[in-house]
Amino acid sequence: MSLAAQDAVDVRYMARALELARKGLYSTHPNPRVGCVIVRDGQVVGEGWHARAGEPHAEVHALRQAGERARGATAYVTLEPCSHHGRTPPCAEALVGAGLARVVAAMQDPNPQVAGRGLLLLAEAGIAVHSGVLEAEARELNAGFIKRMEHGLPLVRIKLAMSLDGRTAMASGESQWITGPAARAEVQRLRARSSVVLSGADTVLADAARLTVRPDELGLNAELTALAVTRPPLRVLVDGRLRVPLDAPFYQAGAALVATCAAAAARDRFLEEGHELLAVPGSNGHVDLRKLLAELAARGANEVLVEAGPRLAGAFARLGLVDEYRLFVAPKLLGSSARPLLELPLARMAEAQDLRICDIRAVGDDWQITAVPQRPY
Repeated sequence: MSLAAQDAVDVRYMARALELARKGLYSTHPNPRVGCVIVRDGQVVGEGWHARAGEPHAEVHALRQAGERARGATAYVTLEPCSHHGRTPPCAEALVGAGLARVVAAMQDPNPQVAGRGLLLLAEAGIAVHSGVLEAEARELNAGFIKRMEHGLPLVRIKLAMSLDGRTAMASGESQWITGPAARAEVQRLRARSSVVLSGADTVLADAARLTVRPDELGLNAELTALAVTRPPLRVLVDGRLRVPLDAPFYQAGAALVATCAAAAARDRFLEEGHELLAVPGSNGHVDLRKLLAELAARGANEVLVEAGPRLAGAFARLGLVDEYRLFVAPKLLGSSARPLLELPLARMAEAQDLRICDIRAVGDDWQITAVPQRPY
């Protein structure tokens, strides 16, 4: 087979492995989303994907399906096979034991415990290894995991709903509903894929927000819905002065983490209600957001979805902590007295934050814009 033909074959099967990996979009955190395809003599003999932390990895599922047909075959994996003992045995060793002839990885694992060791183990066992096939797609799928491994911070995605004139609520604070049901269902899926859903006291008080994942609004098949609801995101409230009362709907919806600058004396009261109070150093009653994100990453958070008002969302933007904006734009005009999208006081055009628009699509009667800052994280 010519090199060009082999490259085309590799791309074809890696695309299928990525398709499988995306099935774990709502359930694998803190682990990465990984898919695997095993091919022998031009036929797929095994497929697998990772569903939950602590359960078998994608390679193990694919090897079980392939059985003896794995010997002499090629495995296509969206992430370098692990080489260390964690909650499951090393996948690289399983591939060696199954007698694979070749392993193709989309990308090297950014986890320092692996970081090339898996591919080296395979090569030392006489298996032909190749990496970098559809790497950009693989990195996009696990951008949060990669950022946590490389920078010690989660990927921060800010969701904002606005009118055509860039307003998020009336002057009174009334904001339900700017967007329609299709956009709200998309937000439910954003919540479900996130490790953390984070908001501030202003939003929780004004909207009686719960920030839960509602299964009936996800619009997913039964298998993915079941996975999503069994691993719901951690709900985090940024409440520097503990303004939200414990009988608020947010707290009644289940256990939550509260980041605050308030005295630790209140911790026992929150613990009695099933919540965790996290003291985060800050100034003037405002939580240090970078320190909070570092703490969430240390707890295994890959992706944080921020659903907050203009003050907290603006604070994330001013500090350069936003990796992605999801803007839902409704065909409405709320007027000049309505509240702005972000509190981002800028005096000169040179201070403007440049964004790159990655995607624009219709969502029901609304539009969804995905944009990222013009800087690497």
